[in-house]
Amino acid sequence: MRNHHSWISVSPLEARLGTCVQNWTFSPSPPRRLRPGAAGLVICLCLVLLGCGPGRTDEAVEFRVPVTVAEVGAGDVEDRISATGTLRASEVISLTVESRGILNLARKGGRRLTEGDRVTAGQVVAEISGEDVRVAARTAATRRRFESAQSDFEATRELFEQGLINETEIRRAETTLEDARLEYDRSLLVEVRNRLVTPIDGVILTLARDAGGRPMADGQLVAPGFAVAQIAPTGDLVADIDIVGLDVARIREGLPVRVLHHAFGDREFEGRVDRLAPSINELTRALRAEVGVDNSSGLLRPGMFVEAEVLIERRENVAVVPRDAVADRAGKRVVFVLQGQRVVRREVELGLGDDRTVEVRSGVEQGERVVVRGLETLADGSRVRVTGGQ
Repeated sequence: MRNHHSWISVSPLEARLGTCVQNWTFSPSPPRRLRPGAAGLVICLCLVLLGCGPGRTDEAVEFRVPVTVAEVGAGDVEDRISATGTLRASEVISLTVESRGILNLARKGGRRLTEGDRVTAGQVVAEISGEDVRVAARTAATRRRFESAQSDFEATRELFEQGLINETEIRRAETTLEDARLEYDRSLLVEVRNRLVTPIDGVILTLARDAGGRPMADGQLVAPGFAVAQIAPTGDLVADIDIVGLDVARIREGLPVRVLHHAFGDREFEGRVDRLAPSINELTRALRAEVGVDNSSGLLRPGMFVEAEVLIERRENVAVVPRDAVADRAGKRVVFVLQGQRVVRREVELGLGDDRTVEVRSGVEQGERVVVRGLETLADGSRVRVTGGQ
């Protein structure tokens, strides 16, 4: 049988193989019929078509950086010094025993005075009585001596005026009278000092406690030097704070201070720098500053540990951005401003601020939007995809 070499008629799919298929041999079967196995050959040729045909080209996809943006707004900014300190009273009065005797605390509203009570200047807090006090005072004896010396002086003066005695006698009588008056005054002072009276208005901080800190009952014997009470005004307190480093050169007397205590949340108490220590502490290398704190509310107490913010400068209604929006590129402070689907890098001049927001004095305008997250890989003109923000 003679073989026939010719081009065959193929379907449109087979026609795409024209440049890869030629000189195929077929048996003299009816036209357009393939011999057995031809169907598999067609499938193989389709695979060849995929390999031999022209390569598939896809359009390049440009990557967009996902970012979060925030609007440049208006706000108030501050330059402040943060410090901590302990509250104390501006002054403390101690009432102590001068003569050995029996303790008797004063009464208020039918009950004995107690710690936390308010007292006013001139109010009796306690009295010390007993034989020891009476002996120490000797008031009756010194009063009689004074009265006797006064009578003698009057009689001597009459004799001197009549010329019956010389000047020496009148001087001696005068000296005796002065000595008697001094002794009598001392006796009165002992009596007064054994009536313990507060010289100021204030609150009783401590009252009649023994060496172990336990309250003492009336009628107990107390010795000279025993501290019956400590009284202090609490309407205004003092916070002692330590200033360190470069802040030493920025703080000055008269600056306003905000005082906070965690027990009262965000409530602020007004204060002011009253005075600065004349020297630096040699151990801590810190400058001690005394801050007067308004405690008219009565919430603060001596001994509390507080936070203090000394306000150096405050600017209101200025352009501000989140601190996270500012990046450092080649030693320059920059932000990335959103414009359409791209960002523009701008150099900015910063002003006052804190850890959250900062003033921008130039470079951006209020109302523009800046990137606050995702700016680590951004460059001028980068395409971005906004995923969140204001």
